[in-house]
Amino acid sequence: MTRRIDILFHLADRSAPEWIDAIGRALPEARLHVWPDDGDVAADYAIVFAPQPGHVAALSRVRAVFNLGAGVNAFWQIPELPTDVPLIRLEDAGMAGQMVEYATYAALRRFREFDFYAVEQRAARWSPRERQDKRAFGIGVLGLGALGLRVAAALRDQGFPVSGWSRTAKEVAGIATHSGPDGLDAMLPSCRLLIALVPLTPATAGLLNRRTLGRLPRGAVVVNVGRGALVVDADLLALLASGHLAGAMLDVFSDEPLPAEHPFWHHPQIEVTPHISAITQRDESAVQIAAKIRALERGETVGGVVDRSRQY
Repeated sequence: MTRRIDILFHLADRSAPEWIDAIGRALPEARLHVWPDDGDVAADYAIVFAPQPGHVAALSRVRAVFNLGAGVNAFWQIPELPTDVPLIRLEDAGMAGQMVEYATYAALRRFREFDFYAVEQRAARWSPRERQDKRAFGIGVLGLGALGLRVAAALRDQGFPVSGWSRTAKEVAGIATHSGPDGLDAMLPSCRLLIALVPLTPATAGLLNRRTLGRLPRGAVVVNVGRGALVVDADLLALLASGHLAGAMLDVFSDEPLPAEHPFWHHPQIEVTPHISAITQRDESAVQIAAKIRALERGETVGGVVDRSRQY
């Protein structure tokens, strides 16, 4: 007989009931206890998003903590959280396909110059341009994790020359891979379009600054779908003003929602979207979490365990 599993759940937004329902369907042998009302329950596991300081005691008693997202930055804001309890993030859960769509749109919009034609339409100008050579339109992907690999492969299959950068060396068929600081410096000059998909850690905060973005070729475009703090806003704006960069498409920001007074909103060379490049899919995520909990119950290892020394 399958034993009953007690799960402590916390999600501080209006979608919480839908998440509770999805987890209940995916893991019917579990009983969910909602924090803070049931914070003293002796739970086996916790499922949370954006933990609060009050979670510390409850999370210290569980076998593993599941994060309702791929990014775990919020956990590092509470240093008292237990380090001996595994922290497990979502892996894909329907996000990779969405990220491929977003990145493909960004690449084709710039390669086919649809941004230029939008300006011409508003001026009622008929201005056909000669087609660019795809072989000369290099695309760089920063971050070759589960999402970055899917994006890089999709753009490679579109016929673009794709380069990828990661913290440690990787080999990917048909993609020129680079790693470490020297590898980043070597890759950037070939990137007409740069897509940022690395996690936010102390090592990557401010990675896209005046020096690194300045190594991109003149007229390059930056796409940030990783984390807002990867980009130094003032440096990006300065490089756009100087003409070194031609544009940016930004889905993530250091402050979210993006403040109404922020210059990104009305900048003619910046396209802003409200953190929708890859939205967590509730049912797929619940099924993934359920499968991992059952695997842990059987004494098996699972993927997505966060390396706290790397913070991802």
